[in-house]
Amino acid sequence: MGKSFFTFIQENNLIHAFFYETTKQTNNMASVNKVILVGNLGKDPEIKTFESGKKSASFSLATTEKFKNKAGETVTTTEWHNIVVWGTLADICEKYLKKGSQIYLDGKIKTRTWEDKSGTKKYITEIFADTIQFLAKNDKSENDKSTKQENISTQYESDDLPF
Repeated sequence: MGKSFFTFIQENNLIHAFFYETTKQTNNMASVNKVILVGNLGKDPEIKTFESGKKSASFSLATTEKFKNKAGETVTTTEWHNIVVWGTLADICEKYLKKGSQIYLDGKIKTRTWEDKSGTKKYITEIFADTIQFLAKNDKSENDKSTKQENISTQYESDDLPF
């Protein structure tokens, strides 16, 4: 049996009523794993080539937020994110990105676990990028004197990942 419910939203002097009805009852809620970041690389991409010939690139990305505290002082905070890219996108990152490059990316969050040599369980949370857009001039390209903006997207299957 489905569920029915109303939602009321007050906007200025108007009240909007929305009626929702589900066709079947379910305990499973939909979920979204989506990350969008704009930041600067903290180091050159580290490239790994696997026996299959598939490449991965990993690098840190800094995102910075500025705000004023209660005293009116500007406060700057920086978050560091571990980024991983695969395949053709890794090739492109190897060729064009370097420490300080500004990029836009979207992808998803994944957490991996492993045991180190002493048997201690370790965790790392990474952003697996699906799309990267270069936002600033690329100094590696000597032929292009204009601001370079590229939008690169790739899709990969989880079976393609080497772990």
